[in-house]
Amino acid sequence: MAGIVLLACLGLVGYGILDTEEPPKPRAVPTAEVTYEVTGTGTAEISYLDRSEDGTATVEKDVTLPWKKSVRAPLGKAPAVAVVLDGKGGQAACTLAIRGKHVQRATAMGEYGRATCTGELLSGDGGG
Repeated sequence: MAGIVLLACLGLVGYGILDTEEPPKPRAVPTAEVTYEVTGTGTAEISYLDRSEDGTATVEKDVTLPWKKSVRAPLGKAPAVAVVLDGKGGQAACTLAIRGKHVQRATAMGEYGRATCTGELLSGDGGG
């Protein structure tokens, strides 16, 4: 009887040890270097796509211009930078470069002026 109980316990322990599959790790999402730049004077709110896989923007408030940031953005997402001037107005320009190549430029002027620069990162572009 003791032998049967011992075998049963060893079987359960063995099953627990052998059945220790780790959950699958999330696959790394391919990325490409994106450089966002906002020139001008004064302060603004800047939104941009970063490494986030869900496509939500990173927002920085009360940014003193000029401002520049390089990030790794996921392929298949549209990198974008948006600038909104504060109530004092002024002028600002956003630019977007993908892998060092200029893609778009836009200008914001006046009180709460807005500009958005977007690009395209296709999944088949490679990158890394």
